[in-house]
Amino acid sequence: MKLEFHHINFVADDVGRMHDFYTQVLGLDDSPEDQFVRTPAKGEQGFDGEIKFATDGAMQMHLAQRDLKVAFNNGQVINPIEKGHIAFRTDDLSGFLAVLDTHGI
Repeated sequence: MKLEFHHINFVADDVGRMHDFYTQVLGLDDSPEDQFVRTPAKGEQGFDGEIKFATDGAMQMHLAQRDLKVAFNNGQVINPIEKGHIAFRTDDLSGFLAVLDTHGI
């Protein structure tokens, strides 16, 4: 089972300003939004807030507009666009869930 870091997500009310900080001040590269798959929002489903991306070439930063209602609107418990999140990927979700179970998580 392989677990790897995928991205870190930061949220803010002013995504453009946050993106400018990471790209213009810290020197990360802009990653165009069209390089990322995004399901369009329909009615109150999905998320249609502003999103920008930055990278150092290996690590991705997803910069999103804060939305306190996105979890409720999508029938979810956890809101990934409230405070941000760290995302990992695995090639064996069942195996990873078993590891969590073994550790009582």
